[in-house]
Amino acid sequence: MKHAVVVTGIGLISPLGNQPEVVFDSLMQGQSGVRLLSSEQSNGVATAAGVVDFSPEPWFTRLQLSGVDRVSQMGVAAADLALKDAGLAGEALMDAGIYIGCGMGGASAIETAYTSHFSAKPRVSPLSVVASMTNAPAAHIAMRFGIGGRVMTYSIACASSSVAIGEGYRAIASGETDIVIAGGCEALLVPCVIRAWQAMQTLAMPSAEQPETACRPFSLDRSGLVLGEGAAMLILEREDHALARGVKIYARVSGFGMSCDATHITRPEPTGQTRALHTALRNADLRPADIGYCNAHGTATQVGDPAECAALREVWGKDADNLLVSSTKSMHGHLLGAAGALEAAVTVLAVHHKQLPPTAHCNDPDPVCNIPLVRSTGIASPHVKAAISNSFAFGGTNAVLVFTAA
Repeated sequence: MKHAVVVTGIGLISPLGNQPEVVFDSLMQGQSGVRLLSSEQSNGVATAAGVVDFSPEPWFTRLQLSGVDRVSQMGVAAADLALKDAGLAGEALMDAGIYIGCGMGGASAIETAYTSHFSAKPRVSPLSVVASMTNAPAAHIAMRFGIGGRVMTYSIACASSSVAIGEGYRAIASGETDIVIAGGCEALLVPCVIRAWQAMQTLAMPSAEQPETACRPFSLDRSGLVLGEGAAMLILEREDHALARGVKIYARVSGFGMSCDATHITRPEPTGQTRALHTALRNADLRPADIGYCNAHGTATQVGDPAECAALREVWGKDADNLLVSSTKSMHGHLLGAAGALEAAVTVLAVHHKQLPPTAHCNDPDPVCNIPLVRSTGIASPHVKAAISNSFAFGGTNAVLVFTAA
């Protein structure tokens, strides 16, 4: 028996704020959380990013912060906000599960350790390992909220947290557990990581006058991706369990599909993406025509955007003109391991409110990206009943989540 799975809580620490409704309203208005990094962070090269205004004090004492990297701090905060939103704060959760996506772990801890190692007087903190390990956020969430079920971490580049949500959904659908915290976190805006991305020559070239417009997915003048940081957590729950508690239900998680391109470490392959899309729709028992909205992976790279559009055109066929598409990365940046979770939360809110956020800054769409785009500001969509969120990663892993109206 496959149990129905619903979203009952959302917790966000994002470049657009920490309250889901405020974040969604900002997205609907086309507002951007992208800004220029400091010269120290960006190695003196003009670089835009989605930066979070975050203080850990509400969740950690100064003593507790020892050995807890920024990525774990934001993960715990987002999980706490999600549990409160779901009416589960203070509840016994020993049998619940945690499914977290994180691409790079404690980047700040690693940077600090290596900086000290190569200094005149090297001294590396004995907590460097536990602060930097990729599963640290999930472990801290488990310890903070007393969660004793499966505590899993997925590190699959840009697909990490979409896979985490998908696997959390599967765990509930199969009857393994009633509740999971599923999502992702990433905090990699440190000089060495930024320098590595600069060396790849994939980052957008921001305008000094309007750095907030640096990320322009599907636009003819797009110049590359914009990195971001943050955390997003969803509370997934067996539907009858949520109904018995009498809590708000945002949407159903109805399907999940994965594939691997198995062709190139960085260049996306449309045929691999189509397999993930087909699998997700089949898992949800839906047809392409049933889907009214796609929150695209849409990174604003020259190769990635056309590949995704080609995959959508292939799967949707004659129904492609009725599929409305946007990339909210244009406003919050690419959170890498946390990207899928933030975009899943946005997609859930889109289905819940029957409103579709836009692709901002796409004033002149690239004809090669031949799909119906929501642009500039969001639109009402009273008939939308189902939506998908795409995450297509370096390494070739593709993940697609399907959400439907509760």
